Amino acid sequence: MTVEEFNKTVDLYADNLYRFILKNVKDSEKARDIVQDTYEKLWLKVSDVESTNAKSYMFTTAYRTMIDKIRREKKQGDMSEANMHSLSHNRQYSDLKEILNEALTKLPEIQRSVILLRDYEGYNYAEIGEITSLNESQVKVYIFRARTFLKNYIGAMENVI
Repeated sequence: MTVEEFNKTVDLYADNLYRFILKNVKDSEKARDIVQDTYEKLWLKVSDVESTNAKSYMFTTAYRTMIDKIRREKKQGDMSEANMHSLSHNRQYSDLKEILNEALTKLPEIQRSVILLRDYEGYNYAEIGEITSLNESQVKVYIFRARTFLKNYIGAMENVI
């Protein structure tokens, strides 16, 4: 990959990469750090990565960097995790996007990642498996479970509107 191709890659995929990480970590500063670390890693391997594989390499690297950061933070502990919310939604509210985002935070980390890669970023099952180091059938199972949880969490549309 040349410097021009690297710059083009940054321009093309930075927003998508940031959005994917932000949906997972829910902290804009952490998301920026992870994206920056991803581009740094890509820059260090710029001669080894083909420009055609750059998007997949970046999402894989960002995903793994995010997982490492989350694991490091879990070891340190977080007081905000002590406040547990109920798993059901029973109030009347019309902002479906906010409800969906809240529901996404309730998903286990791997389910949230695969559902975001599939439904928000548009990756196919094989690409998601490559990014997350899962086989294709595992990806399908996690997506099914995540969608089932989201359906049950949100409930009928009449309850939301």
